[in-house]
Amino acid sequence: MGNHFDYLVEHYGYIGLIIALILGIIGLPIPDEILLTYVGYIVSQGKMSYFSTILCAFIGATAGISISYLLGSKLGSPFLEKFGPKLHLTEKRMNTTKRLFHTFGPYLLFIGYFIPGVRHITAYLAGINSLPYKRFALYAYSGALLWGFTFITLGKKLGDHWVEVEHYFAIYSVYLILFVIIIVIVGYLYWIKNESKQA
Repeated sequence: MGNHFDYLVEHYGYIGLIIALILGIIGLPIPDEILLTYVGYIVSQGKMSYFSTILCAFIGATAGISISYLLGSKLGSPFLEKFGPKLHLTEKRMNTTKRLFHTFGPYLLFIGYFIPGVRHITAYLAGINSLPYKRFALYAYSGALLWGFTFITLGKKLGDHWVEVEHYFAIYSVYLILFVIIIVIVGYLYWIKNESKQA
């Protein structure tokens, strides 16, 4: 797997990272977390800039999720039902994401990046449910920044051991998701507290 990422990064650099994430977020079978961690490893080798990779990851993720939102908004459920399976968005994944979306609402756009198989569908559902673009952007873009920062930094810290992230992510992803949910809740309560003071 590393050889494929090496080719992508070595030949296309930052542009390759952006394109891969756009396609991965839309739904193509690209292991985004592993890609980002590998890029972090490349950063640790001094071959790429830490700031630039985070910026490009943000651009790629936000572009991909914005395209998904637009497709959901303009083409609705029929598009997702027809082309979802072709993008490896299985019926099981779609049903699971729909239940999560009804439970967490737009917050799923933020935490969904950290849930394999979910981040690809949340933006489609946001568009289908006519979530206002400003609310969509607030949650989706802030989640994209945290997601890219997390895995690139992880790869940078792990260095030569970056390949272990796939193993550990499979084991500890639930805890990571809970951690992100707690951050969202604390941030929301903090925002509510400040709003009440200003009122």
